[in-house]
Amino acid sequence: MTIQICRQFFKVAFAVTLISGIAGTVLAEEVKVGTGAAATENIFNKIKDPMEKANGVKLTLLSSGPVQALKDLDAGSVDAAVGGLTFPDWMVMMEKEGYAIADKTIYKNRVIGKDVIKVITNKDVTVSSLSKEQLTAVFTGKAKNWSEVGGPDKVIVVMVGSKIPGTQTVFQKQIMDGAAYAKDAVEGSTVEDLKTRVQATPGAVCLAAMAQIDGTVNAPAIPEVGRPITLITKGAPSGGLQKMLDFISGEGKQYIAK
Repeated sequence: MTIQICRQFFKVAFAVTLISGIAGTVLAEEVKVGTGAAATENIFNKIKDPMEKANGVKLTLLSSGPVQALKDLDAGSVDAAVGGLTFPDWMVMMEKEGYAIADKTIYKNRVIGKDVIKVITNKDVTVSSLSKEQLTAVFTGKAKNWSEVGGPDKVIVVMVGSKIPGTQTVFQKQIMDGAAYAKDAVEGSTVEDLKTRVQATPGAVCLAAMAQIDGTVNAPAIPEVGRPITLITKGAPSGGLQKMLDFISGEGKQYIAK
């Protein structure tokens, strides 16, 4: 009798465990977010693991940059698009990319954080600070040698990224007064890719996020270039996305601040 009771107990326990696992799988919510470097480095990489543990929402990031992120949002392949720029600037950027938006009122936008844009150079560029005027000379290509802006006698190699248009647009607006980037700028992709290129290229310089600064590059002091991190949805956020937003504005603050 005792053996039969034990067997029955284990059968029930196994069934409960199995049902719980299935239920957990069914109830798990996935949120897909198309994003750029600013939000990835400053928010999502920091809250992803603790958020998934706290509320069970699985966060999937598509690091495509703000232009592609908005296109993906329109196509319904992501729940939200996130970029490091204001909503009006985002709309202007889309128009410049030839992506006409007939009705902007279909989008709901909110600021979920902030970012500070930095400049990094190869370690051989020992310049310690750059003014607004010097930065403009460097990134427009007007200055050809670092010695022209207080640095060593080395050729300046400007690098830009195809996946960081939001970062470059904000810097261009706040520092360069809308002037174009150097025509001979070397094109990379993400902030990670640009950092790798800068590390390997004498005289190189690019824009970066705070997280890119370490002992492998030089980060001269520059005037503060700040920007909001904006999240866009079409209509009201989905249930899972709302849980993510609640986490960011609540418990997630302690991780984002680090």
